[in-house]
Amino acid sequence: MKDLAIMLENRPGALAEMGEALGRAGVSIEGGGAWVVDGRGVAHFLFTDGTAARRALEAAGIQILEEREVLVQRLKQNMPGQLSLLTRLMAEAGVNIEVLYSDHSHQLILVVDDLARGREVSEAWARGNRSSDSTDLNEDGLTTGCSGRSAARPAAEPER
Repeated sequence: MKDLAIMLENRPGALAEMGEALGRAGVSIEGGGAWVVDGRGVAHFLFTDGTAARRALEAAGIQILEEREVLVQRLKQNMPGQLSLLTRLMAEAGVNIEVLYSDHSHQLILVVDDLARGREVSEAWARGNRSSDSTDLNEDGLTTGCSGRSAARPAAEPER
């Protein structure tokens, strides 16, 4: 999966033209969003085939700012705090999340500055780990890593 950062004109129809160019090429958008920043249209969209999307958009005169690999993660929607847990682990690993959105399957899409390290954290998270360094809990029910900092982790429910 690839994220394309796309520059769009800030005018009616610019987003429609983008969609039409992709449709003519048979390229589907898997997730993303668009907004205006400092008077310019900026979009981040997810594609299974980033190369085909890039070609279709550039052929239509639409500027691609960047094409990057993404991390894909599913959060437990019925558990509040999942986003903070995952993003805290990324932060503690020194990974900066530059773009975050959801795809059409309700998965979290992350574009990060250090893909290799971000992938390690993401894979550890997917395996149920809360820290790539340690899963020891302190007295507050928080995980502690070798940095000595803590990341929020719910304490185990008491037995009833």
